[in-house]
Amino acid sequence: MYENLQSTEDKYLELEKKLSDPEVLSDNNLFIKISKEYNSLKPIVEKYRQIKLSDKVIVEDKELLKEEKDDDLIEMLKLEIEDNKNKLEKYEEEMKILLLPKDPNDEKNVFVEIRAGAGGDEAGLFAGDLYRMYHMYADKEGFSTEDVQMHEQGIGGIKEAVFMVKGQGVYSKLKYESGVHRVQRVPETESGGRIHTSTATVAVLPEVDDVEVNLDPKDIRVDVFRSSGNGGQSVNTTDSAVRLTHIPTGIVVSMQDEKSQIKNKDKAMRILKARIYEIEEQKRLKEISDDRKSQIGTGDRSERIRTYNYPQGRITDHRINKSIYNLTEFMNGDINEMIESLILEDQQKKLEKIGEQ
Repeated sequence: MYENLQSTEDKYLELEKKLSDPEVLSDNNLFIKISKEYNSLKPIVEKYRQIKLSDKVIVEDKELLKEEKDDDLIEMLKLEIEDNKNKLEKYEEEMKILLLPKDPNDEKNVFVEIRAGAGGDEAGLFAGDLYRMYHMYADKEGFSTEDVQMHEQGIGGIKEAVFMVKGQGVYSKLKYESGVHRVQRVPETESGGRIHTSTATVAVLPEVDDVEVNLDPKDIRVDVFRSSGNGGQSVNTTDSAVRLTHIPTGIVVSMQDEKSQIKNKDKAMRILKARIYEIEEQKRLKEISDDRKSQIGTGDRSERIRTYNYPQGRITDHRINKSIYNLTEFMNGDINEMIESLILEDQQKKLEKIGEQ
């Protein structure tokens, strides 16, 4: 393993030199490409250097022990050796996680789709709460958001919302949010104070490039129509709304949020590509079902993943049997503890699988 890590460090130093090369600095695309590769290797190289340092200290201290006569110094050297052995064990475990196969989508921006499920108006209100929660989370993490589509309910909830989250490693964090979210609470419209159960569905789709999804224009039917408001009234005098139908899969994407037909078509096409890419990914994962079972972040969107229990102030993620009792903060975007727990569990499952092999 150390030989491979040394070659990784050599590659890292080579990239470091390139980043100060005038030719690279003058080519923005090349600079971005090299920077991404450099940053991807950085945590591995830093951990490797920690391993080398602890290993070096252990070897040197053992040599000193052979000649040392002073009891106090001998004890000090033994303590230092033990301390560095513990560090080395810790660093090597951390390195195993860093060397796990990377999800090729982890660094991508994402589309987040939220839809009201079972529960009528209360489901729409809950969907609106989730929409707010993810926006607040993105803001706390320094990610940017862009609303793509919004279908609101009259009482303040949403039927469907689609928005983008952009930033470094967005998909690596939010991919665990796909699935059915369930809420248990007393609705504002409930006079009897009874607890209701409602659901909303979240889908997190990585943004894809044209190279990754090659769509034949012949397979796409484009319909244009006039935008309409919540009550069905026309809000535009031109045919600016766009509906794309992918004939082979039957996927339909409608977009009317922009006044420009061109902008609506562009947004609809980006979502269509992401949905088709997701279908292809699901097919690929089914073909390697063992890998699918060893991952947490690839559950399909029909799986119930989490319950938000308002009377108890509790959030429970059913995939890892973890409960957090800070519902107010959680709904205000403080969801990192749950996400980090999901990442850790996912990593442990993958390590176990490698160990079995």
